[in-house]
Amino acid sequence: MKVNFIVEDSGAFKYLGCATAAKNLYRALSKKVDISYNDSSLDFDITHFHTFGPRSLWYLHRFKGISIITAHSTPNLNEGNLAIPGLVNWLYRPIYNRFDHIISVSNKCKKELFDMGCNPEITTIYNGIDPSLFTPDNVKRKSFRKKHDLTDEDTLILTVAQRTPRKGIYDFLEIAKRFPKYHFLWIGGFPYSFFSKDYNKIKKMLKKKPDNTLFPGFIEDIFEVYSAADFFLMPSFAEGHSIVMLEALSMKLPMIARDTEEYREAFNGMLFYFSRVEDLTKEAFSDSNKKKYQKKTDEVSLYHIEGIADQHTKLYEKLCDA
Repeated sequence: MKVNFIVEDSGAFKYLGCATAAKNLYRALSKKVDISYNDSSLDFDITHFHTFGPRSLWYLHRFKGISIITAHSTPNLNEGNLAIPGLVNWLYRPIYNRFDHIISVSNKCKKELFDMGCNPEITTIYNGIDPSLFTPDNVKRKSFRKKHDLTDEDTLILTVAQRTPRKGIYDFLEIAKRFPKYHFLWIGGFPYSFFSKDYNKIKKMLKKKPDNTLFPGFIEDIFEVYSAADFFLMPSFAEGHSIVMLEALSMKLPMIARDTEEYREAFNGMLFYFSRVEDLTKEAFSDSNKKKYQKKTDEVSLYHIEGIADQHTKLYEKLCDA
């Protein structure tokens, strides 16, 4: 069984979680199956696509073997993320229906795919991570804090996401205003540039951001950022199965997250939930809450990449035998 991964991982795509998820899976699968990455050859039994773009659609047009796509992206995730989501949302059903099999990254995602009229069989397999690669580094913690004039006693609350309404940037700024004694750090920018929802509005708002917030943009060493933080805040209104949440939990960061269906499905009691900004009190960022939810981060092992890779291998074998 020969497998090829086709991944859109250049331009704006390289900053998205789907590319990271695909690379995590590829590394794990390379120990289990004969697999290639963005190979232009068509001599494969299975090609596994991760989202769609010019490269993947051209390859799919020519490929005659079994085609699978992981639906990291769905129309719901473009709402509040793209300036005009309708320009691309109509493409999902006809494109996804060209594949032999679809992998959804959550049961909520699977339901959306059914509701939008996707015909191929759909299997839910969550994203995975190797927790052993994510270890808090005290040297990096001190280095990052020193660069940003933070002491070790300062409470630093981290978010990693695109700067869009869907990701909760407005609530992030409001939470920062409500808790001026804490420091808030947002890592990420506008991968879609002016095609991002509220691009100019958000840029203007950030010029008047609260003094206790940092927006450095893209950071090369994400381990330094995770190590420097005390809490991870996920104010996003919708996700597939978030890679950055898996990373943050692997780094033992207690997580405060929006109370959404997909977070309850994937993480259940691992997270401290809130629905509105007004729901958050000092208790959320207290030492006792930090210790309580830090203990729960061990449960991220449910999504160890080795187990996730095994699920993919079984699916590949099943499709090849059919």
